[in-house]
Amino acid sequence: MGEPEEIVPDSGAVFTFGKTKFAENIPSKFWFKNGIPTYLACGDEHTAVITGNSKLYMFGSNNWGQLGLGSKSAVCKPTCVKALKSEKVKLVACGRNHTLVATEGGKVYAVGGNNEGQLGLGDTEDRHTFDLIEFFTSQHQLKQLSAGSNTSAALTEDGKLFMWGENSEGQIGLDNVSNVYVPHQVTVGKPIAWISCGYYHSAFVTIEGELYTFGETECGKLGLPKQLLVNHKVPQLVPGIPKKVIQVACGGGHTVVLTEKGVYTFGLGQFGQLGLGTVVFESWEPKIIESVKDHKITYISCGENHTALITDIGRMYTFGDGRYGKLGLGMENFTNQFVPTLCSNFLRFKVYLVACGGCHMVVFATPRLVMEHIELGKICDSRIPEATSLPVSNLTSGNIFHRTLSARVRRREREASPDSLQMTQTLPPIKGTLESPVSFSPSSVPFCVSTSNLPEKMMTENEGPMELMEPDTYDEPKFQ
Repeated sequence: MGEPEEIVPDSGAVFTFGKTKFAENIPSKFWFKNGIPTYLACGDEHTAVITGNSKLYMFGSNNWGQLGLGSKSAVCKPTCVKALKSEKVKLVACGRNHTLVATEGGKVYAVGGNNEGQLGLGDTEDRHTFDLIEFFTSQHQLKQLSAGSNTSAALTEDGKLFMWGENSEGQIGLDNVSNVYVPHQVTVGKPIAWISCGYYHSAFVTIEGELYTFGETECGKLGLPKQLLVNHKVPQLVPGIPKKVIQVACGGGHTVVLTEKGVYTFGLGQFGQLGLGTVVFESWEPKIIESVKDHKITYISCGENHTALITDIGRMYTFGDGRYGKLGLGMENFTNQFVPTLCSNFLRFKVYLVACGGCHMVVFATPRLVMEHIELGKICDSRIPEATSLPVSNLTSGNIFHRTLSARVRRREREASPDSLQMTQTLPPIKGTLESPVSFSPSSVPFCVSTSNLPEKMMTENEGPMELMEPDTYDEPKFQ
């Protein structure tokens, strides 16, 4: 694979780990010649990427047509969805076997498995090309999409939540209503600010910072006391979280909550996905992750049995099920992690986006400056200032992209400063192949990087057709 800084452009790359179908499931990376990823989403076995010029790329398993490419054949390389080329794609969410897409114009499309009505098209027929959900119009300005096993959700800018699909466990919050084949509003009388669909449970955050959960109760994934579980098929306020909640992410059997002052987890923890240590295999109430309570966490993501956290300075911590290398900790470490573990291979990068899937994880990161390496080395063992409340829109600032140098300049600086080279490890080349994915995880709402403040030279709107660069087959002169 070579050294990351020699081959990753200033605008960054998408790194893949675990059973992604990409590069024969070997940990690898790719980037777009004229584009910057702004959104990532992972389902059970498929992945979606939105770029700065509002194009959608898909790859992975495709047994139900969830890639929206007109067939049911697996796709091993990021492929542009040509059927949506005329649209400006804004949001994407991947469920177990279906995909949702929202456009700048307010349209919502769905594709893939539809056995429980999760496509919102009024029937239970699968689709292998994106189909318009007629319920949504330009009046519904969406801010988030989320997709679970057989459930879907759409959240509007003004705080209205719509859900549809399977409701066998109350996972779309409509009490004893059976499956719903078209979007229905779910409300607690307050505007909603964040939504996440898990396997058979869901959660949302109100604009006031309150957390509500609903759906399957197994393993304590709802974080509710026993007296509230009787009404688990409707949204219930979760007690025991003293600070204002900012985000929530639902996995297969666990839930992760980001507050103003720390990260709380509850539910199943046998693989370490709660980050609470080796003695907590299950928690029925929210518990703070002590090891990161003084870190400023800005984003959380859940896979089926693993979790990822991003800090304000672009570090990434992962924990949980380590099979297939999906935690991004290197070829030598496929073991389960029971506490948040720093992904040291990314110390020479700033991580901006992460999405966790069933047996994989994808990350978008950009190279750091050499001086930033040195500063990170100095604070590697020190505490980071206590977390503070950050609006979702301000979690990442576009001006970060101004702080990069050309690959050639970085290489010269590195050659002149061998100590900085020894400070961090490169992403290791990994040989061999892995079997195809077999397990599931709905993605949490993927974090979006705004391109509105990017440097002109990195904007993609007027730079012509986007070209996907192949992994490990290019050299520096090809960078533009």
